[in-house]
Amino acid sequence: MGKKAVLIGINYGGTEGELKGCINDVNRMYNCLIQRYGFSKQDIKVLIDTDDSCHQPTGKNIRIALNDLVGSAEPGDFLFVHFSGHGTRLPAEDDDETGYDECIVPIDMNLITDDDFREFVDEVPEGSRITIVSDSCHSGGLIEEAKEQIGDSTKCSDSDSESEPEPEPYNFLNQTVQLQHASETRGIHEEGGYVKNRSLPLPILIEMLKQKTGKDDIDVGKVRPTLFDVFGEDASPKVKSFMKVLITKLQGEDEGFMGSVGSLVLQFLKQKLNENEEYGKWAVESEHRETTTYYLTDNGILISGCQTDQTSADTCPSGNPNQAYGALSNAIQTILADSDGAVTNQELVLKAGQMLKKQGYTQTPGLYCSDLLADARFVCD
Repeated sequence: MGKKAVLIGINYGGTEGELKGCINDVNRMYNCLIQRYGFSKQDIKVLIDTDDSCHQPTGKNIRIALNDLVGSAEPGDFLFVHFSGHGTRLPAEDDDETGYDECIVPIDMNLITDDDFREFVDEVPEGSRITIVSDSCHSGGLIEEAKEQIGDSTKCSDSDSESEPEPEPYNFLNQTVQLQHASETRGIHEEGGYVKNRSLPLPILIEMLKQKTGKDDIDVGKVRPTLFDVFGEDASPKVKSFMKVLITKLQGEDEGFMGSVGSLVLQFLKQKLNENEEYGKWAVESEHRETTTYYLTDNGILISGCQTDQTSADTCPSGNPNQAYGALSNAIQTILADSDGAVTNQELVLKAGQMLKKQGYTQTPGLYCSDLLADARFVCD
């Protein structure tokens, strides 16, 4: 029986989305896994953006780390992933149950989507188990098709679907956003303290993507094409799948489909294909496995900092950045200390929700797993 972990913390220093507590979350979880759960240092991979000697949490590096974690697993192993950083949502291009693709935001903006996490979990060997803690915004939907044990993300989606029409696939390609500062991401200082949401709304996401890529003509419909163009084969499989459809339709001169595509996207793709007819060939030829059934029944657990439509707090009551933390991460560490780690997944999430509510936070943690694993011990038995 092995115990292996990947811990990811991103503070986004010097950017509009700068946070203060994510690296502290990772450090606390690192010590917790070693001291409380018996993990070995060599079996924990840490990706943080504040230490150049560590692996940097780029999209490529995070995907490699997660693939290595799952690929090295054997039946009976306990796998653990912790992410502290920004989350965001992109309008879904398919019939996603929430209407969005929930994503985590790597330091280089090479987004990792809920479908990507789904594929990681689906590759976990039978008989082993993976626990994912995501202290980020919109994290309730981070594993596509996962069964919701605690939370109301999917319940809200189900009830809303009766009164609201289904979003048309790809209708976001013509959308634009007003690029302005979003107050929901700003730090709030009270009595020396600090609170900031771990969310990147589309306007700020696009602004940061412009800064990272040097491209000034990015809008909602051009986020995925930009990610594809900049990161190539290292882009999210979901992004590559999207571009495969777009390029195939364009090459096939599907006028009905192309009528729904924004002019910026059309100009961008036509120019790329005119310059190089092989552009995106590897993406067109790639295969993206579609998930149509619940596989997350016996070996996967997601503990989310909030629901899909909520934000998670990055906070520092003392005002000292060295003492900053994610609200969920701090609640988890407090509960584990009080119980000496002997707590089930369901107990942990319920207690964390009660603690956060008492502390005045509006976020509601979620638990996504099978009925059996809801009553299993957190991390490992």
